[in-house]
Amino acid sequence: MKEKRVHIVTMGCQMNVYDSEQMVRLLAPLNYRPTSHLDKADLVLLNTCSIREKAEHKVYSFLGRLVRIKRLRPDMIIGVGGCVAQQEGYRLVERAPYIDMVFGTFALGRLPSLVQYVEDRKKRIVDISPRGALEPLYINGPVFEAERATAFVTIMQGCDNFCTYCVVPYVRGREVSRKPGEILEEIRCLVENGVSEVTLLGQNVNGYGQKNGHGCDFPALLERVNDIAGLRRIRFTTSHPKDLSDRLIDAFCRLDKLAPHIHLPVQSGSDRVLRRMHRGYSRDFYLKKVAKLSKVRPDIAITSDIIVGFPGEEAVDFEATVDLVRQVGFDSFFLFKYSERPNVPAARFSNKVGDAVKGERFSTLLEVQKELTLKKNKALVGTTQEVLVEGRSKKSPDQMAGRAPCNRIVNFANGADATACVGDILPVRIVEAFSHSLLGNPVGKGRGEYYQENGGMSNVA
Repeated sequence: MKEKRVHIVTMGCQMNVYDSEQMVRLLAPLNYRPTSHLDKADLVLLNTCSIREKAEHKVYSFLGRLVRIKRLRPDMIIGVGGCVAQQEGYRLVERAPYIDMVFGTFALGRLPSLVQYVEDRKKRIVDISPRGALEPLYINGPVFEAERATAFVTIMQGCDNFCTYCVVPYVRGREVSRKPGEILEEIRCLVENGVSEVTLLGQNVNGYGQKNGHGCDFPALLERVNDIAGLRRIRFTTSHPKDLSDRLIDAFCRLDKLAPHIHLPVQSGSDRVLRRMHRGYSRDFYLKKVAKLSKVRPDIAITSDIIVGFPGEEAVDFEATVDLVRQVGFDSFFLFKYSERPNVPAARFSNKVGDAVKGERFSTLLEVQKELTLKKNKALVGTTQEVLVEGRSKKSPDQMAGRAPCNRIVNFANGADATACVGDILPVRIVEAFSHSLLGNPVGKGRGEYYQENGGMSNVA
């Protein structure tokens, strides 16, 4: 059978990165192999996200670029999957008639048959049916060709929270947790293929196992992942504050492989706005959770998501958000201007905030973020961090790059006496701090000697 090439464009969140890898696994029996060259692909797939309006614009912009290639190579198949596909369905092919295939979030497992249908019949197909939604398909096995130190592992799909601004429950469905045995098997497979760190993914990982009757909630799953031999570091995202249990908080001091970092989206510091968002917690509740985290793990890094300009947000609400940001002292946060999504309750809210006001508030919080992040980074100068090596630095060909336990990017020299390999965990002394990264120098003996004496792990204060 002739080998064919697939080029996958991943847009949006980490879960989409994971889904794209699933697509590669699913297409392998059809003899498709991944390629980074768009103009050489027999199949081009866009794995889309619809969390923000800007993401949808990127989809149509990229599709516009494909018109020329499609004219030159009419046999090339173009497919659009993911959240935008689920949301837009037939409207996608109406707007871009050169698309051959649209497959929604529930149709991922049917991708091979959809591709085969287009290949055999030369006809367009749209599949946004929710059938199979309760049976998410996961195929174990690595799909990467180069060395990789880290990998994402989805542990659940969907969300039951129905925040008034969020489209996720409508395009990814209600919460469905994977069986713990399947998750553990996948992680063991990744470790056998050189992965040192896994990030467990879900729209709300704190809700894992609550509905499916697997007899394993999220803290229990973390304990079982922590016991996997050869795995060096565990991360997870995203956590909903209202479901952050004391058992999960305590895991940060009990589990030696769990990185001291949590992404805990607050969205707003105003109780009135939080109620309109249907977030299910108050400002005081959130601050108490942060205090508990800091008590059990004083070095924990806390990052967040914040939306400015939510409908009805007044100046006093925004000031409450600024005050909370300063009070928590986030290590960093993702900042968004409110973006209206179709079919969600907030789209019907009155008192919309104007673009100019959104822009002002965005700029104000952006400056606060820069100030806090740089301050946090500077506090690490002079410390020694255990850095998981991920590859060459983007800053300089003479440097390697990796992440500290607190999830900060660290660039460091790769001298002959401390040659670093992808997947190693090396002690690096931080010598300089920047807004988005740290600079350091490896310390101690050469990599090989260090690992022989420390059993392949470092434990540097």
